[in-house]
Amino acid sequence: MPVSSLATKHRTRVGHTSCSRRSSRAATDTPFPTGRQQVEGPMTKKISYDEQLAAILPALEGYVPRGMTLADLPRFRALSTIERQDLVGDAPVECIDHQITGFDGGEILVSVIRKHGHAGRGPGIYCIHGGGMVMGNRFAGMQPAVNWALAHDAVCVTVEYRLAPEHPAPVGVEDCYAGLCWMAGEAKSLGIDPDWLVIFGGSGGGGLAAGTTFLARDRGGPGLRGQLLQCPMIDDRDDTGSTKLYEGVGVWDRISNRTAWDAILGDRRGGRTVDPATAPARATNLSELPPTFIDVGSEEVFRDEAVNFARNIWAAGGSCELHVWGGAFHGFYDIAPEAEISVACVDARDAWLARLLRR
Repeated sequence: MPVSSLATKHRTRVGHTSCSRRSSRAATDTPFPTGRQQVEGPMTKKISYDEQLAAILPALEGYVPRGMTLADLPRFRALSTIERQDLVGDAPVECIDHQITGFDGGEILVSVIRKHGHAGRGPGIYCIHGGGMVMGNRFAGMQPAVNWALAHDAVCVTVEYRLAPEHPAPVGVEDCYAGLCWMAGEAKSLGIDPDWLVIFGGSGGGGLAAGTTFLARDRGGPGLRGQLLQCPMIDDRDDTGSTKLYEGVGVWDRISNRTAWDAILGDRRGGRTVDPATAPARATNLSELPPTFIDVGSEEVFRDEAVNFARNIWAAGGSCELHVWGGAFHGFYDIAPEAEISVACVDARDAWLARLLRR
């Protein structure tokens, strides 16, 4: 979902002044508290948020898609669309668009982000934006791509896949796969080492990244060195404990999640005919996947499906690093980048990537 992009676009309205997690915190009436703050959830269960995160929740009202219906989608699409300059700013990177062929011959855009003066061949990181597969654009939540281009001399490619409900499944994941194949095919001209490709996605983009990885494996497509999935949206069935708990609370709740999956799958949602490439939690074969990183908040809809996915990777003999961040709601690391838990989350993510890319 588009929490990260909404926060990036409207950070000044929720007490932040920079896209960087290392930025100084804007002046507020009170400093971040410490500890936990409890709120009432469904069935009167106490939801225990980290207090540094809970402190900004009131300011997010109206800007995050809690209880979202399809009628709300135009407004949230407008809020979650990020302009190129808002992402790149004055960072010493170039961001160049390419028009490529997506699923069924449709035209889509990809943007290539790399630092000025990039030479030789660096790792390639394929990036898929969040937005519940129904909103956001290729620049939404993509500050990591800029950071990785500078830190690792990586070439990052971010894809403008087509959104549901106008383009229901499998269009989104097939567009993403087409973009990955284009990136691998153009590796030499882009300055990418084709043996060092990593896929990254958060939320809806995390689900699409996992699905794209399945397609690459099953079709003999581009080899991936790793997949990095942040709070991935991977299960359409709406039957985990965490999805039932977080209805009407937090940032992206059960209602919004059902709305998005209905847009993606229509009356197939929750049925027997859903492809694992669209809803990766459906997969029964998790063998031969690249090393995987998964993180998720303990207080969000996607918690249980993310944990189950990691468990199933381990059961299949794969490698997966899992982090469940206690007291965190969805997208916390982008919404409140200066919070201690957010800094720890991003440090863990970046440390895993640095180890993966060490050659």
